[in-house]
Amino acid sequence: MNAAVSTYRKPEAPVHDAFIERWSPRAMKPEPVSREELLPLFEAARWAPSSYNNQPWRFLYAVRGTPAWDEFLSLLVDNNRAWAQHAGALIVIVSHKNFDFNGKPSRTHHYDAGAAWAYFALQGSMRGLAVHGMEGFDYEKARQILGIPDDYDVEAMAAVGHPGRKEDLPEKHRAMEKPSGRKKLAEISFEGGFKS
Repeated sequence: MNAAVSTYRKPEAPVHDAFIERWSPRAMKPEPVSREELLPLFEAARWAPSSYNNQPWRFLYAVRGTPAWDEFLSLLVDNNRAWAQHAGALIVIVSHKNFDFNGKPSRTHHYDAGAAWAYFALQGSMRGLAVHGMEGFDYEKARQILGIPDDYDVEAMAAVGHPGRKEDLPEKHRAMEKPSGRKKLAEISFEGGFKS
């Protein structure tokens, strides 16, 4: 396991190092991420499980330096734009609210899109990229400027880039630039019923 990560993270049960080493850095080099670098992340997301194999997730993206970049960047709140402006690609994740095979509402489309996002983020980390998910953006503006239909929910945004230097982040973000800890297993898993 990466020594810097092991300082902040200690698993309570045996898991693959990839799960412990994945975290959400903000420091990224201001250079594009190529389509060839992004495709494996989308490919990993493609294999996520979903109810009835509906695969409701969609990933909309813009690469730094392309015509759509400024539109995607404009969606972010100021706090996220301050660091994400250096990302190589910005992603908007949406999910289809209904099943394709019968048009009925899917209660798990958010859950399924979350699984795809997790695969995407883990693959990015495993390939040495910085991947950081965000909820701080204008959801309605994203729907309007990206032409997202009403039968899709806007779920989240993500920044992807080549790892940068913590020193290049805005000062208020530098202290947060480390792997975060996690709740204890006993706080998240309960045999026999819910416990608070």
